[in-house]
Amino acid sequence: MPDFLGSSSSSAAPPSDMAAQKEAVMRGVRNQVALANAQALMNSSTERCFTKCVPSPSSSLSSYEQACLSKCLDRYMDAFNVVSRTYMSRISRDRLESQQATAFH
Repeated sequence: MPDFLGSSSSSAAPPSDMAAQKEAVMRGVRNQVALANAQALMNSSTERCFTKCVPSPSSSLSSYEQACLSKCLDRYMDAFNVVSRTYMSRISRDRLESQQATAFH
């Protein structure tokens, strides 16, 4: 009987190939989620910094407004980098623990 990809069930991929395909799809989904989160952070931080640093928008930014925006966005990016490194470390640790648990069972 053909599956959704049009191949017959008798020629199904071995479990290891399916696991690799699943992991590749999951990795792609994680990357897309990370990208969406980064974009949302940039949009949010830009909006918040602009609101904080530019009380009366005009045709150009004053030197104070430019400096304020730069410092504000730098703080957001520093925080994002700390959170990202911590998150990636946790993901790596969890993946390693999962692989070790699978190897022992």
